[in-house]
Parts: sequence; C-alpha cells; structure tokens
Amino acid sequence: MIFDLSSYKNVNLKTELLSGLTVALALVPEAVAFAFVAGVAPLVGLYAAFIVCLITSVFGGRPGMISGATGALAVVMVSLVTQHGVEYLFATVVLMGILQVIFGVLKLGKFIRLVPEPVIYGFVNGLAIVIFLAQFGQFKEKSVTGELSWITGSALYTMLAIIALTMTVIYLLPKLTKSFPAPLAGILIASAVVLGFGINTKTVGDLASIKGGFPSFHIPNVPINFETLRIIFPYALILAGIGLIESLLTLTLVDELTETRGKGNKECVAQGTANVVTGFFGGMGGCAMIGQSIINVTSGGRSRVSGIMAAVSLLIFILFGSELIQKVPVAALVGVMFMVCVGTFEWASFKIWNKIPKADFLVIILVTTLTVVFDLAIAVIAGVIVSALIFAWENAVKIRARKYVDDKGIKHYEVRGPLFFASTTHFLEKFESQADPADVIVDFKESRVFDHSGIEAIQKLSDRYQKIGKRIRFRHLSEDCRQLLAKAGVVIEINQEEDPHYPVADDQIN
Repeated sequence: MIFDLSSYKNVNLKTELLSGLTVALALVPEAVAFAFVAGVAPLVGLYAAFIVCLITSVFGGRPGMISGATGALAVVMVSLVTQHGVEYLFATVVLMGILQVIFGVLKLGKFIRLVPEPVIYGFVNGLAIVIFLAQFGQFKEKSVTGELSWITGSALYTMLAIIALTMTVIYLLPKLTKSFPAPLAGILIASAVVLGFGINTKTVGDLASIKGGFPSFHIPNVPINFETLRIIFPYALILAGIGLIESLLTLTLVDELTETRGKGNKECVAQGTANVVTGFFGGMGGCAMIGQSIINVTSGGRSRVSGIMAAVSLLIFILFGSELIQKVPVAALVGVMFMVCVGTFEWASFKIWNKIPKADFLVIILVTTLTVVFDLAIAVIAGVIVSALIFAWENAVKIRARKYVDDKGIKHYEVRGPLFFASTTHFLEKFESQADPADVIVDFKESRVFDHSGIEAIQKLSDRYQKIGKRIRFRHLSEDCRQLLAKAGVVIEINQEEDPHYPVADDQIN
C-alpha cells in the first residue's frame, strides 16, 4: 500500500496543509530562478517543481521531504540547453529518470551508508552557504541597458527592513505558539505590510510571470538515434548522480530532524519516476531540496500530506493565483531562506573542531569548500574518497606483530590488525627473515586478511623464508582466507589441524 492509514491517526491536518502552503510559496521564486540558470522558460521550472514534488510526495521513501527543480541540476543543464536546445533537455531528463529508477530497483541506495558523518556535516554546511549566497541575486536589478547591478539607496534599505521583519516573525512566533507555521506567518505579515502601506519593493511578479496552463504531454522533439543518445547520455548520467546524492543526503538529514527512518531505494525509484514524467510534460527535472524540506519539517510537516499540498498549491498558483502570488515581496521569501540557512548550518562544527580528529575536521572543511566552489557531487565524492584514504592509512599503521621464541627454538609472530592493500608494507617490515631461526610460525588469531594484496603479502613472506631454506607456517587463517589462497594458487604451509574455530575471524559471524 502507498498509504498506511494507521500512520495518519496522529497527523495534524491543519499543520500539514499550512506547511505545504508555506513550501509552495517558497518554491515559486526558487523554481523561476533555477529555470533562468538552466536557460529555459520559468514555466519549465514551475512544471518540474509541481510534478516532481507531487510524485515523490506520494510514492517517495521519505514523507515530509520536498523535491523540485534545483540549482545543483540547473548548472549542469545550461550547457546542454545552450548547445542543443530545450528539447534535448527534456529527453535527457527522461533518461536521467530511467537511470535513477534502475539505481533504486538494484537497491543501490544503501550505499549512502558509506558517506561518513564529516562528509554529511560538510554537505549541510556547504548547501547552507550556497543557499545563502543564492539569495544575493535578489539584491540586483536590471538597468536600462539590460545589465544587472546592485540595488542601492532606499530600495536596498526597504528590502533589508522587510527581510528583517520576516526573520523576526519566524524567530519569535514559535516562542508564542506552534499552531501556525512561522515561515508562512512571516510571508503573510511582510506581504500585508507592503500592500497595506503601498511600499515600493521587488515582488515575485518582477521576476517573471508564473501564469500558465496545466502541463500537457509532450514527447521530446529529438531524433531517435545513436547520435542523440551520445549527446544526452553523459548529461543524464551526471544529473542522475547529482540528483540521487542530493536526495539521499537530504533524506538522511530529514531522518535526523524527525528521528525517523526513510527508505532510500524507494526514494530513488520515486525520484526517477518523477523525472521521467516531468520530461514528458515539459519540465526540467529535479531532486530533493534541502531548503524547502527544512521549511516543511520546521513548519510541522511530517507526512505525505504536506508535500502533496505544496504541489497542488503550486499548480493552483500557476492556473488561478498568479496575480496574487506575484504581489508577494521577494524580500519576504529571502528572509525565509536566510532563516533556512541559519537552521541548516551545523553550528556544532565550530564547537567540536578541537574535539574530533583533525582529519575529520579537514574533511568537513574540504566538502564545504568544494560544495560552494564546484558542486555537490564533486564535493561528496571527494569527501568519501579522502575519508576512505584516511581510514585506510590509519588502519595500515595499526598492524603489529608480537615476537617471541618458545622453548623449542621456534620463532613466533602474533599478528594484530587488518592485513590489506595499505598495510602490506608495514606487515612485511615486521619480519626478520635473515636473523630468524630455521622454524617460524605466523599466528593470525588477532588479525584478518581482507583482500588480494594481503594474500600476495603472505605469498611474498612465504617465498622469502623458503628461499633461504627456512620453514614458515601460518596459523589461524580464517576459512574464507584459506579459500582465497587456494583460488589464487598460493602454496603455503598452514597448520589447519592446530587451528581451533575462532568466530572473530569468520565471515559468517555478524
């Protein structure tokens, strides 16, 4: 079942609906702005926001999470649109969705678990900074020559005052009551002040007209041949990757905020399905939006109702309410997004910098910087790689060998720590083949061979002793290790009959 009705018994319907309305208001300028970034018409961004938000809210694996057109995808799309046109973008979005569905069906969403906490900290901080910097575009206006320039004088002071008013309402209202979403209250009060006093300031209508009809089915007008696939596939692959990374990391963040657990693979399928549909209905595609998701969660949205409400409200704005929505001051929405930035940024990063390993703190700084300078995908991939290398190095130097000679004159090496590609050099350096007696035993009771490099190290060690006419035996090699040695054709002397069963070195034990 898509809906488990029992899970909706404790849902506050009023809060969910108001939260969804708040999100819809915040989606409008974002979708328009990202459409401009991608080089397409505003309605292309708005249709994507409606379709992607609706489908992921109904079928996704994370109730309460909001999806729509995003800047992370828009910056990749712009070169495709510039070189080949918007029809190729629609075809790319369809292929992007298919790739995401395949990713979910193969249950690869679980690999989000490989993203370490410092990378998530960096991701959150980087996105908070990106969202913050993106708002400064609203402080610019077109001159008579068509060039953008910073607003100054009374226009600037008016905008700052409205932003301050909105942020103050959002900050203070929860201290008085939590029955009404603070972001929506901030937007409504700021709009009422602007309209009531006839204040001249930039509104949503100054960005672009959001009036349009219901999105219609449209097969992308591109040649169906290999050349088209050659053009769109690289873009589709990059967009699919960025979309899934941002969606799964946002899912993880919402999990933490709500103290519940979403379903990553289900979300991948929903995201992919949404992008396939939006590609056939003239939308630019999308993925999870961390800013809008936080607005929804902090406004009380926890179920699918809030996401569905956001999507439906957005469609109503497009069909019937464009004139009303276009009167909303942009400064009010900027104020909401500034508060999102404040709530998103992991301020704890500054408190724990001297309490966590320096390497982890450097990863946080790295991912944050790369997110701001490049994009989310590069930042997260780089963060995971650096974290993995740090982990490998730290474990590489942990390998030890306790040495002693028994009463029979046999030299024993009791190995401790993991034996894998990064630790093989340290492992081999522990042995003194020339100085050792004629009989040597290497005990792996407190060690584990993890990969082919470890097997090769054992082979090299065995060969080293055999070449100088000394006997070397290996004890407590796990069953899986012995099987790997046999498959690799490695011939060494193993004292298997002396080996009792040690669960710690057995793959079958969890």
